[in-house]
Amino acid sequence: MVAAVSIAASFTTLNLRPANGSSFPVSRMASMKRPTITCEAVKVTQGLGNLPKITLSTVHGSEADVYLFGACITSWKIPGGKDLLFVRPDAVFNGQKPISGGIPHCFPQFGPGAIQQHGFARNLEWSVVDSESAGEKPVITLELKDGPYSRSMWDFSFQALYKITLDSKSLSTELRVTNTDEKPFSFTTALHTYFRASATGASVSGLKGCKTLNKDPDPKNPLESKEERDAVTFPGFVDCIYLSAPNEIYLENGLGDKILLRNSNWSDAVLWNPHVQMETCYRDFVCVENAKIGEVQLAPNQSWTATQRLIVF
Repeated sequence: MVAAVSIAASFTTLNLRPANGSSFPVSRMASMKRPTITCEAVKVTQGLGNLPKITLSTVHGSEADVYLFGACITSWKIPGGKDLLFVRPDAVFNGQKPISGGIPHCFPQFGPGAIQQHGFARNLEWSVVDSESAGEKPVITLELKDGPYSRSMWDFSFQALYKITLDSKSLSTELRVTNTDEKPFSFTTALHTYFRASATGASVSGLKGCKTLNKDPDPKNPLESKEERDAVTFPGFVDCIYLSAPNEIYLENGLGDKILLRNSNWSDAVLWNPHVQMETCYRDFVCVENAKIGEVQLAPNQSWTATQRLIVF
């Protein structure tokens, strides 16, 4: 069954004022639309801070929450109710700062650089452009286009489409970036996924043999090396890039779950845990990120697409 999605003129029933009572910057209001969704497995609700949230659910009991602000997936619950994603206790839901946790976007820049840390895509409201139920799998597609806020730091016209599909024990995403400008541009990107974990018991396998850029101890001068371990652990501070990573790696989260990260066109991987820099929560999560560290070059009208599928065993 396929169910269409229509877009109403504005959020008339949802209070879109941030929790602190201030107004959203005008430059970030442009894409705030009220999605009217007719697919029964996809619901629109008010989330934390009165931000609009989309909930996908399956007949098997799995569920995923997606905030339109940043197109951030904040929860992925498998049948039985166990949430495999993690949102930091210091996360702010006010439409002013990126949501710290779940699966934030890094686009059009990964890490520090010429524009704001990790780019602006995680700090803007996305729009719903499509919704359907593909068999027993609910699907939602979100869109981000350039506007005054993005152009103030990255002066290009673009379209980003983010398709999210939920199944009983998997969560899939497809990111498609199209150059709608008259001039070429380049970007880097990543899905900065926070997994709920016991950091001291978690491990990642499948990265042996990869070239590494280790940001410990000096993030500004990463050490080049080669991964020799069969299973990479998180004994302390970890911030390491794995270049030309395989399209399948495994996370054992230390809580009894084994998660396969399968991807296409995300050429690299990143492991991160802040250790005592985040004393209140570092023990409870690890970040395992699919990334594109080298610049993607797009000519006008060209597109780049990458997929990620998270499967729990």
